Amino acid sequence: MKHLFSVVFVIFSLVGTTLFAQNNPVWVQIEARPTLAQAQDRARAYETRLSDVVGYRLRSGWYGILLGPYERRDAQQVLNVYKAERRIPRDSFIALRGSLRGQYWPTQAGQPSQGTVTPELTQPSQDAAQAEATPSVPQTPSDETPAQARRVERDLSRDDRRLLQTALAWSGVYTSSIDGAFGRGTRRAMRAWQEQNNFEVTGILTTAQRGVLLKQYNSVLDGLGLEMVSNLEAGIQMMIPTEIVRAEKIEPPFVHYNATGDIPARLLLISQAGNRNTMTGLFDIMQTLEIVPPEGARQVSSTGFTLIGENSSIVSQTEVSLQGGEIKGFTLIWPVGDEDRRRRVISEMQASFSRLDGVLDPAAGNLDNQQIDLVSGLQVRVPTKSFSGFYIDRAGQVLTTSQAIAGCARVTLDEEYEASVVTVDDASGIAVLKPNASLSPPAVARLSTTTPRLQSDVAIAGYSFGGTLGAPSVTFGTLADLRGLNGEAGVKRINLEALPSDAGGPVLDAGGGLIGMLLPAPIGSRALPEGVNFAADRSSLQQVMNSAGVTAGTRDSGTPIAPEDLTSEATDMTVLVSCWAD
Repeated sequence: MKHLFSVVFVIFSLVGTTLFAQNNPVWVQIEARPTLAQAQDRARAYETRLSDVVGYRLRSGWYGILLGPYERRDAQQVLNVYKAERRIPRDSFIALRGSLRGQYWPTQAGQPSQGTVTPELTQPSQDAAQAEATPSVPQTPSDETPAQARRVERDLSRDDRRLLQTALAWSGVYTSSIDGAFGRGTRRAMRAWQEQNNFEVTGILTTAQRGVLLKQYNSVLDGLGLEMVSNLEAGIQMMIPTEIVRAEKIEPPFVHYNATGDIPARLLLISQAGNRNTMTGLFDIMQTLEIVPPEGARQVSSTGFTLIGENSSIVSQTEVSLQGGEIKGFTLIWPVGDEDRRRRVISEMQASFSRLDGVLDPAAGNLDNQQIDLVSGLQVRVPTKSFSGFYIDRAGQVLTTSQAIAGCARVTLDEEYEASVVTVDDASGIAVLKPNASLSPPAVARLSTTTPRLQSDVAIAGYSFGGTLGAPSVTFGTLADLRGLNGEAGVKRINLEALPSDAGGPVLDAGGGLIGMLLPAPIGSRALPEGVNFAADRSSLQQVMNSAGVTAGTRDSGTPIAPEDLTSEATDMTVLVSCWAD
């Protein structure tokens, strides 16, 4: 009942949505049939249980059964929900206006579903509709019996047989290996497919039936404009979906193909001279980019690498190989939820990819818009927020402010090492983190055993600019009070110039002993005087570390050390704590 409600809610929430999809409408294609009569029967059946059923002749000559039109985001929601509820085939996909021709459903005798908007497509004449009603591919050719079909089948090449198995697997009826051998598994799949498509069930596909199967297999590519493209600058030839992406700029080692319509897809051609070290460097750099989400398979060898990344918005796949001192490949970025079509496009690209002479000129492109957070025109993945922290034991555990880890999907140390939250004390604003892999910190903070004096010198270390400078800064000031403004215990007031991302950094006395942790500025409408900051005191730090099972080291810091030595120790123990949304 819960699943049924979710479907009903989605559809009723979209009533009227099609009225607003007139500028750039899209549809959800759920089936395609080779004849008009078959398509009308299927549309009629779907209309008894689904809303917004329409039918259009496709550019391939087949007849599509679709839902819509919708705005892109609403079509994606309908597609996801109906597929999850198994109310439409698993290979259903979003179709664009360019793949549709004349509308054949609803019929003239019927009435359109509520909210349906007929797009500005040429309607077929009555004579043309009657002509189209003649089946272009007969279901059971009278001149080909099963025995004749088997004889024709014997002449198929191994590649032809493998293609048929691939198409059967795509239709969901074949699960065995793609080996070109038509054994019991393949015959069983053929019978299942024939039954699904209202053919005589024999386990042997006729010539016409093979044509129907392959048209079904390729129909998912309708409207993408897959064409063989030769990019001479990059030295790459490959099938590219020319109706949804277009080459826009070169920023070595990439040729950027950006989206041209409703499908937010992107394509990069990768081309540069180099060796294995160059390729490995590219592998590392690409994993820092927004177009390569951190979740996904990664594989690198001496001759190439594969990168797959997926988040709630995109699926990104990169294929790169090294041959003869040339690194070439591609990256396809595709919207999530359209996996069947993405896999087909990737398959076509992989099968058609070939190398031409030459690589991209490293001096090509426009150098006027260089930015520190861009790599060859691609946005580097950045954290949602960054604070400071400091090592508290030799295992690499870190003390930081609780604000640093609030609402994070993941947390890193120095933007490189994944870390887990051990404990959080919201009352004191302190958190303890543990690296997921063993670390050997260059220095560890140790609690001072000396009672700090008012107006004594103190220093804080922190990543004042959120890691932009690549190293922490040290700021000197004085201890102004042993309590908060309202006499709060566990808090010290210090006078120095601190920036927001310094919060979480260590507060040290002149002898290098830890006396506190810098807290974020209080949230509220009252602005504090310049230079007023607060720190959680060492007793608060000690209490949180004890609850986390951390044995804190101590230090007799009654004797001041040289400022340069204090700076060196403070920067070595300080670490950048970053919060990531994915």
